[in-house]
Amino acid sequence: MRLLLDTHVVLWAALWPERLPGPASVLLTDPTNQLLFSVVCVWEVAIKRGLNRADFVVDPQQLRDDLLANEYTELPITGQHAVAVASLPLLHRDPFDRMMIAQALVEGVTFLTADPAMAGYKAPIRMI
Repeated sequence: MRLLLDTHVVLWAALWPERLPGPASVLLTDPTNQLLFSVVCVWEVAIKRGLNRADFVVDPQQLRDDLLANEYTELPITGQHAVAVASLPLLHRDPFDRMMIAQALVEGVTFLTADPAMAGYKAPIRMI
């Protein structure tokens, strides 16, 4: 299964694996799953770290380097992703989350999140 990880799932996996619910840990350690992170995730970390958010303490460059070193696949943003955002209902106002949902739809991957606000999208979403 190809899994696109929401930013909080990426941060939990990288910094606080004990925060991951059991089912998420199983998905993330299953060698048959391909784990993807969006460049949106790195961008979100960079912005929120710059705002001194306590939950975004990691250096974005270090996070990206560590994800790549651990064989996560980086998903760039394309024009097709940007266009897909326009077709999403306004269930969630966070532009980072909306872009990642659009990416999941366009790429046909499952979006892994713990954010209940995301569950209403008609996308392949797996709640943890």
